[in-house]
Amino acid sequence: QVQLVESGGGLVQPGGSLRLSCAASGSVFSIYDMGWYRQAPGKQREWVAGITSMSTGGITNYADSVKGRFTISRDNAKNTVYLQMNSLKPEDTAVYYCNVAPPRWSWGQGTQVTVSA
Repeated sequence: QVQLVESGGGLVQPGGSLRLSCAASGSVFSIYDMGWYRQAPGKQREWVAGITSMSTGGITNYADSVKGRFTISRDNAKNTVYLQMNSLKPEDTAVYYCNVAPPRWSWGQGTQVTVSA
């Protein structure tokens, strides 16, 4: 069973930046398409960004709400996927999770991102 551990969240002012990390256990990480997801209070979890496996080109795609502000990347040698978040807005406040895309592994604990003045 693959375990996912997210980190890097915190409290940031509007317009600020954060870099999230997600470390996955196991040796098969590199073959999977990966994604970042988030869940705001009172809302359903939503997909934020995705990156295909490197064998398929590491193609990235984003939800419209974060396009141009967030960047997903991966380091297969470290079994880690990243989410660079710039120009953060209060509506980005949520718990952020990673998983394969589409999600089918057990969810990690997530990392809280709070954007507030």
